[in-house]
Amino acid sequence: MAEELIISEGSKEEKYSLLYKQIASLIEGESDTIANMANIAAMIQETFHFWWTGFYRVLDGQLILGPFQGPLACSRIAYGRGVCGTAWKERRTQLVPDVDKFPGHIACSSLSRSEIVVPVFDEDGTVTAVLDIDSEHIATFDECDKEWLEKIVSLIK
Repeated sequence: MAEELIISEGSKEEKYSLLYKQIASLIEGESDTIANMANIAAMIQETFHFWWTGFYRVLDGQLILGPFQGPLACSRIAYGRGVCGTAWKERRTQLVPDVDKFPGHIACSSLSRSEIVVPVFDEDGTVTAVLDIDSEHIATFDECDKEWLEKIVSLIK
């Protein structure tokens, strides 16, 4: 049985450092990617209380909704569309301080104000999924989030 996640104090950097260690420990030896994505989304959400935290998986040439925490979401996103599709196409993290200023933003929720999307790569360097996190506040995400979330998704095999 997994231990309860308790990360309530400290700087953002300290929270991410502890979260990374806990995620690495939890998913070590678990081969099911969906189970790992579900736990990672839950642990990030429990730690930071973002508006929406989840994964979209690359299947049949599009992004398909995967494990997430938060309100309902778009089920499918085309390659290159919105922040998620752009992260997939450009193969790099998208850090969006104000989603209303992102050309082609897909508004699954009008309450989403800022977003970060991190591509997940397999061992061959192919994008297999993206981690999408939305906030109801402007400019929630910064380079600290980018750095740590990229480390976290690198744990997914």
